Amino acid sequence: MPMQPIKFYYDVLNQSSRALYIFLEASKIPFEAVPISLLKGEHLTGEYRDKVTRFKKVPAISDHGFQLSESVAIFRHLAREKLVPEHWYPRKNLGRSRVDEYLEWRQRNMGVACTDYFQQKWLVPYLQKTKPNERSVDVAEKQLERTLNDFENLFLSSKRFMIGDNISYADLMAICEIDQPKYIGYNTFASRNKLTRWYDAVREELGPYYKQVSSEFENKLRKAEKGHKEAISLKQ
Repeated sequence: MPMQPIKFYYDVLNQSSRALYIFLEASKIPFEAVPISLLKGEHLTGEYRDKVTRFKKVPAISDHGFQLSESVAIFRHLAREKLVPEHWYPRKNLGRSRVDEYLEWRQRNMGVACTDYFQQKWLVPYLQKTKPNERSVDVAEKQLERTLNDFENLFLSSKRFMIGDNISYADLMAICEIDQPKYIGYNTFASRNKLTRWYDAVREELGPYYKQVSSEFENKLRKAEKGHKEAISLKQ
């Protein structure tokens, strides 16, 4: 009997949403995509809170009435409950522990640094209809520089992917987070040869799934930026 689709609530502006969207597509897990606009505040409505997630965040899922949020919790739920290719969360050679190690590290490192830069450079100015605060952007950029250097030194080696020759969810989560600053103009790869090689390998491995979601992310950014520039010009 085929699996019934889960409902997946997401916004491509959110890196965790993109990672899960790609994971669902690549793993052939049946799902119904339900876009939620963060910029319009659709995640803050009472209906979303009551019917989807009390945390009022994306991503979120409803799996046969079981509602769950927090991207890592969703990933682990899907890895346990669905037919998922082993390489995403491998049991062999302690691979699962290595994936978990990165997923824990990223919470206070990669996730914070990429999100803060994106917010200071793009999101806060968009919401406030102003130009970026140069000092805030500079502070966020220095934090991002340190974090990317740490990521390259701690997690990347001569191996094709983070934990070996096969891609894992750690790679997928990392590339989506790195794309947050990259797609708004940050020079991610300057003097980072290992990061460049790894990024290209992940992008190639994910193929059309990554290309589709990244294209949607970029298009949404550009559309919002156009409206932002028009709003600023009207204030001047």
